[in-house]
Amino acid sequence: MAVRRLHPDQPAGFAFTSENLAWVNATVAKYPPGKQASAVIPVLWRAQEQIGGWITEPAIRVVADLLGMAHIRVLEIATFYTMFQLAPIGSKAHVQVCGTTPCMLRGSKDLIKVCRNRIAEDPFHLSADGAFSWEEVECLGSCANAPMAQIGADTYEDLTPASFDALLDGFAQGMPPMPGSQIGRTASCPEGGPTTLSDPSLFDGSRVGHWQKRLEHGSGGSAPAAPATPAAPSTPPAPSAPPASAAPVEGSKPFVHPAALAAMANAGIVKELEDRGSAGGKPISAGELASLAQLARVKGPAAFGAKPDENDGVKG
Repeated sequence: MAVRRLHPDQPAGFAFTSENLAWVNATVAKYPPGKQASAVIPVLWRAQEQIGGWITEPAIRVVADLLGMAHIRVLEIATFYTMFQLAPIGSKAHVQVCGTTPCMLRGSKDLIKVCRNRIAEDPFHLSADGAFSWEEVECLGSCANAPMAQIGADTYEDLTPASFDALLDGFAQGMPPMPGSQIGRTASCPEGGPTTLSDPSLFDGSRVGHWQKRLEHGSGGSAPAAPATPAAPSTPPAPSAPPASAAPVEGSKPFVHPAALAAMANAGIVKELEDRGSAGGKPISAGELASLAQLARVKGPAAFGAKPDENDGVKG
């Protein structure tokens, strides 16, 4: 960051107005005893507002004395933070043009040319009539509406050299335009208005019943079921599924859910599965699975007769 120094021409002194002094005392009282220095930035800002947009060396000393700080500490703060102006600014507007990448790509250099031609060749210098000053600043947070500039507490976005010139005309005449986008869009909506989520049914509640019916139908809730078509008398009934406890067909494997198989393998009970499969055993119930998994957690694979694989571990 460039070196920032106080302006060479300084006033003789500074004193808060009675109203501002009451505000300062109330602000300092928000902090615990001995922590008054924490109020230095808001108090400096109040002094800058009272002076007319810039901070003076006498004001720095007054703020330091009020807060029990060394003068050099407050000077360090005032010269470090660029929110504090160290030289007189324009009486009608101090223009801060964003020059960070999004604004630069969208034409901020052209806005700076307007400042050089209309206000002063170099930043932090007053115009001939003392009404304007300008500077280039880092990101001001309106990248979607680049390029933009800030004047006072307001931002002006979607600028072109022509609209920026008209903006300065408005300040010169005491009739600044409305802050925000200068091409009419709301916030950072697309040019021409919103392009998505434009269906009114998304917001008027008309889709609630539609989705409720779909959910009820999918979950077998209160949605009416279609009547069953009676089978012809001559059609033989379909065979019922065998009970879960029935023995499996010879040559088939007992059913074990893949997730259960993975869980038991991780728990170290693969041998139990192999024994059950080779003996043509029955399917494993959920309760039995839980018991086996608990046994594996408590006693480990040795509980099922498993032995460490001779290939386990790192070979030398």
